[in-house]
Amino acid sequence: MQTHDYAAASGKQDDVAMNSIAIESALIAELGADLVTRSADIDPRYFTAYNEAPGVRPLALVRPRSIDDVSRTLALCRRLRQPIVPQGGLTGLARGGVALGGEVVLSMERFAGIESLDAAAATVTVRAGTPLQIVQEAADAAGFTFGVDLGARGTCQIGGTIATNAGGTRAIRYGVMREQVLGLEAVLADGTVLSSMNRMLKNNAGYDLKQLFIGSEGTLGIVTRAVLRLRPKLGAPATAMCLVADYDTVLRLWDRMRAVEEVVSFEAMWPSFYRYVCSHTPGVAAPFAGADGFAVLIECATSTPGGDAAQALEACLGDCLEAGIIDDAALATSERQARDMWMLREGLAIDELPHLVNFDVSLPTGELGAFAERCEAALRARWPDIVCLFFGHIGDGNVHIGVSLAELDEALVDELDRTVYAVVQEMDGSISAEHGIGVLKRPYLACTRSDAEIGLMRVLKTALDPQRILNPGKVL
Repeated sequence: MQTHDYAAASGKQDDVAMNSIAIESALIAELGADLVTRSADIDPRYFTAYNEAPGVRPLALVRPRSIDDVSRTLALCRRLRQPIVPQGGLTGLARGGVALGGEVVLSMERFAGIESLDAAAATVTVRAGTPLQIVQEAADAAGFTFGVDLGARGTCQIGGTIATNAGGTRAIRYGVMREQVLGLEAVLADGTVLSSMNRMLKNNAGYDLKQLFIGSEGTLGIVTRAVLRLRPKLGAPATAMCLVADYDTVLRLWDRMRAVEEVVSFEAMWPSFYRYVCSHTPGVAAPFAGADGFAVLIECATSTPGGDAAQALEACLGDCLEAGIIDDAALATSERQARDMWMLREGLAIDELPHLVNFDVSLPTGELGAFAERCEAALRARWPDIVCLFFGHIGDGNVHIGVSLAELDEALVDELDRTVYAVVQEMDGSISAEHGIGVLKRPYLACTRSDAEIGLMRVLKTALDPQRILNPGKVL
């Protein structure tokens, strides 16, 4: 019996190996060796999720240089019924861009660059593989600002930020990625190029097809180009860190700050998170280090000629100090001080915690304080020694949670997920604020979406990708 099992397993491995060679050969014959990397030669970065060990090696790697390359790749994969994973900068936290086993990876990194910038319309046309930072720099050079900013700006790609509907630190001013996209181009599962490259702010001619692909994580089509909105150029930002007593006071501060038209970012750090990053971020001068309270990072900037963001920020903070809302405040007087404040908020220090598990959830802003209390209580009831750190964008209702246990296995990760998402579901929140569903949150989609919503998602998936070759195992 054991001999039979080993023989069956060996035969199955041989079938996979033969299939891999056949897929490699078919892709090379169709696209050329310049665009296709054989499985054995793929660099681990193409199958390694953010902050994780290398995962499953793909059957092949395709790096297209043109839309036609993407179209031919998908048409071939559909003929062969070969699953394919579109891949951007791999900065997401839900494993949405990694292979799970038996897929071809389609990396958009070579199809990058700014195609045009229309100053009169305040738009920029961008290829999917373009890093976010390149778009920001092009906008700045032309006298504009791009409305989305993320900590991974130098690595994340425009196609990926669209596919996940990324949020970031400017959402309270400009909205999430969806609000920046006027038009886009996507390649469907059968290789059809769907060009909906609208460049107008107003276009009410039928269905807004681009919305099918924004936030769909590459499961309905692969984004290849986009027309993005630009905003009036912001002047130098004014940045401050404030110390407040509790979450209710954070809300009072937010109520004052959102009336300031110059506000761009409003970020809060729960006391335990702030104490941790202050003591584990070397070389950074931390205001209020060791203090017990919420730290709030605020950034203001203005596009008004002659406007003074620092003056507006100081005036509001002065009023809040007089009103007893703020216990202490520190205004950055140099770019270095502002960078230090943002480095604390970005919280890279927590990545060193053992067995870190990240959560990215959203609830109405007024309920985040209660959520954090209930969530931490539920976690500590099961794991008394757990490290549980909360921080987030607050003004847009998005909170991140870093959870760490001394020992962790897959079963415990599932239990952690169920514990956190049960509280999210009870409070009618969302299990994903800005990182998508991917693989990790797929089992919990029903915590956020109704049966009717999930049913309609499946109808759309079947209509656009009947063979289910696009990013299988993700979202649905």
